[in-house]
Amino acid sequence: MTDKTRRMDPIGLGVRALTRFAGSPLTARLKLHGPASALIRSGAQVGFGAVNGAGRQFKAMRNWTSSSRGSRPPRQDLFDLTPSDEQQMIAETMEQVAAELLRPNAEAAEAAGAPSPELEAQANELGVLAMAIPETLGGAMSERSPVTSALIAEHLAHGDMGIAVSLLATPSVALLLTDYGNAAQQDAFLAPMTADEDAPTASLAITEERALFAPHDLGTRVRQDGGTLRLSGTKSLVVNGSRSDFYVVAARSPEGAPGLYIVEAAAPGIQVEAQPAMGLRAAGLSRVRFDDVALRDDAALDLGEGDYDCIIASARAAWCALAVGTATAVRDYCIPYANERQAFGEPISHRQSVAFMIANMGIERDGLRLATLRAASRLEQGEDALREVQLARTLAARHAMQIASDGVQIFGGHGFVKEYPVERWYRDLRATALMEGAVLL
Repeated sequence: MTDKTRRMDPIGLGVRALTRFAGSPLTARLKLHGPASALIRSGAQVGFGAVNGAGRQFKAMRNWTSSSRGSRPPRQDLFDLTPSDEQQMIAETMEQVAAELLRPNAEAAEAAGAPSPELEAQANELGVLAMAIPETLGGAMSERSPVTSALIAEHLAHGDMGIAVSLLATPSVALLLTDYGNAAQQDAFLAPMTADEDAPTASLAITEERALFAPHDLGTRVRQDGGTLRLSGTKSLVVNGSRSDFYVVAARSPEGAPGLYIVEAAAPGIQVEAQPAMGLRAAGLSRVRFDDVALRDDAALDLGEGDYDCIIASARAAWCALAVGTATAVRDYCIPYANERQAFGEPISHRQSVAFMIANMGIERDGLRLATLRAASRLEQGEDALREVQLARTLAARHAMQIASDGVQIFGGHGFVKEYPVERWYRDLRATALMEGAVLL
């Protein structure tokens, strides 16, 4: 990072990043020049680009003495889910990105088990990663807003849930490091994520491969071996597992409490194997085994009382937001098909059974979306959101899958073949009630 960059204030960084974004060929192709220009005029409080980072070296480079935390939005007494101008701009932009980048590449990403490097680079150019990193560390996050994160997840999932999960895995780890990382951890692991090229990939590994797994009942454990901490256990359904440069792993501490530990992928004793699943195939799901892996001295994130519960709640809310976006995609895809598909001389939408099915899709989707945003709002305000998150997750588990099943039913035989995306959305939405961790708000 040059002296000129260091002297530039956060607003200057935001304006520079937005100017580069507004003039990029991708912006022109996605017809986003208007939204980008409007963001520049608004003062660059929200950015869509990253500045040069410190390079991929997992060691503290600057010897910072204090960590950087994202500031919370001002507390509001009035419960209002109306998005701000910046949030609306971000939502509209992500909606276009989903339509122009994610959905056309969904089938190829599923076949390859990961989005292409070009797609990932384009997404990060638009700020998917930068908006999870504070401005003080070279990112574009001016405020730590779970509601904004929910809107991003929702609209990206409207394009494809598997790709969205893959793209949001590293930003989710960035949010963890922002909220709970100390200065050395942020310097070593978070600062390199602001690099324009070759930024590290990271995964949050919580789920374990056993029946009735609960995130507080962890089989993965950390033990004290002299002056060294050692990690042993197996994590399943790890997003981008084979491509990650480091993991944040949920494990039971030597004292017996759940904790989160940073583990470098290059450490001896780690085995990674592909774990193809029914859905989310574009997310590169893997099984990762840790066999007595020696951890860094500063591997443990600084979790206080109740922080682990908050992280689990944030992850579950994020999966609800992804379910909202995918359920919206099913509904939006079924309506024109039902109006155009002819049976017995008339569109099938004229049949009450089909019309009521689509109406129920809209009702349940709207209810799930409101419950999810309410949970995200309470997380944003620092309130206890466990009840609201569980309500949203229950709705997602019950109704998102029903929406997907009804979508397949409306398409009939066409819903069973890969010519149409509803079968993929059906498989992806099965993960909503099963996954723990991986993405955060």
